Amino acid sequence: MSFISLLGIEFKKIRRSKILWILLTAAVILWIPSILNAEMNFQMQAEGISPEHNFLIQGLLGMSWFMFPASMVVATVLLNQTEHTNKGLLKMLALPLDTTRLCLAKFVVLLSLSAAQIFMTVGVYYVSAAIATRTQNYDFLLPPLFVFHKVGLLFASAIPMLSFFWLLSVCVASPAFSVGIGLFSIVPSVLAINTKLWFAYPMAYPLFVITSEYGKLASNMETAPVRLFPWIPTAIVLTASCLLISCLFFGQGERK
Repeated sequence: MSFISLLGIEFKKIRRSKILWILLTAAVILWIPSILNAEMNFQMQAEGISPEHNFLIQGLLGMSWFMFPASMVVATVLLNQTEHTNKGLLKMLALPLDTTRLCLAKFVVLLSLSAAQIFMTVGVYYVSAAIATRTQNYDFLLPPLFVFHKVGLLFASAIPMLSFFWLLSVCVASPAFSVGIGLFSIVPSVLAINTKLWFAYPMAYPLFVITSEYGKLASNMETAPVRLFPWIPTAIVLTASCLLISCLFFGQGERK
């Protein structure tokens, strides 16, 4: 079975699941505080950042630190668990297919889910910014290209983190334990971004990148810049290692 055929099957599976609704709910919850506290954005002008930029970046900081990683932890486990419903994975393994392709196809679906949540977040951001514009009598709406540039950086920086979450879901038999480890791994991100070895902790990547973008927008605030070396080589090695181990262990429990 070709990789494209496997992708088609996997996308059909998630259409019948509640994963997308969970991701949408998280995106909506993320921006509610921004609407309720819209007036606080004017107080940040002392840091050299405009209210509309602060409105966006504060939301993305909350997303990159907890909401997005936590949503992906849950989505990863649910995605893997779809195969265990009615012994679906056993049926798939009985077919003449390459388990490595199946594992990678599921990871591509996970990447698609992360992109979908980011698009949802952008949509909810514009609704929230429009509401804040009406309530504060100030234009909080930013150009789409600017917004998509920021969320694009968030998505790209999250790929190593997603590969680690996928590794957890494959190698940890208990879904509850897998979710617990994933959520626990998010917490130290705030500490990791303040160290020189932040690039060795993939769960810190999204928060570090958005924090760095915050520093670019706030002229009176200093944040550590993103240096491509040694970050990119380290990220590539970590991602490749997680995917390799995932492919080796995928379906091992069912085969026993």
